[in-house]
Amino acid sequence: MTLPPSFLTQPLAHRALHDICLRRPENSRAAVQAAVDAGYGIEIDVQLTCDGHAVVFHDHTLDRLAGRHGEVRDEALADLQAMPLVGGDETIPSLTEILQIVAGRVPLLIEIKDQDGRMGPRVGALERAVATVLQGYQGDVAVMAFNPHSIAQMADLAPEIPRGLVTCAYTANHWPGLPQDRRDSLAKIDQFDAVGASFISHAWGELDDKPVKALKKRGVPVLCWTIRSPKEEAIARKIADNVTFEGYLA
Repeated sequence: MTLPPSFLTQPLAHRALHDICLRRPENSRAAVQAAVDAGYGIEIDVQLTCDGHAVVFHDHTLDRLAGRHGEVRDEALADLQAMPLVGGDETIPSLTEILQIVAGRVPLLIEIKDQDGRMGPRVGALERAVATVLQGYQGDVAVMAFNPHSIAQMADLAPEIPRGLVTCAYTANHWPGLPQDRRDSLAKIDQFDAVGASFISHAWGELDDKPVKALKKRGVPVLCWTIRSPKEEAIARKIADNVTFEGYLA
């Protein structure tokens, strides 16, 4: 599926328009509402609960964002929805709740976090949860993931939803847990066509990578992450079609 034009014209607020000073934690209802009010597109992350639901949360563990030990995958949806987020009066939202807030008013980009642990094929439950929630959603929405297996799953589960790969150079220092051959393959973005992807979101400082230029030459939309200043945005837009931003207003 082709990425809707709104994803190329409305800057995407990274983990929604979060601002701890304004008591809007990342990926929270308040941050999503603020992005909608400002007319920005929204990028969010989803993780899987122990009872098979998709919640909007970036990390695999609860420490940084919820101030407690443990993993998201070990908690039930109801418990996470009651769990306070650090830096505000918010709790962890479900994907269903976020869709109700956005309600098609701005484009929504959903990153499916890797559940395999090594970018392998042990995925499917989170993808099924996301596909189920998105059934019948009226609005511009797309999904993406670092793990190509997740995108292949989404191609089967929800072929009508645009899909993309989150990409980067996959250097050893940033990805120490991945074998070199796997890092090399991912860096080449060589599974782009095989998994039915229609766009990429690439690390902004690595937009000069050859695979990115090759895809752009083919007309593939290139998004990028994560821009944190107007200066970075100006540099990134020389190659990228749109930016994912935080810490300033794009």
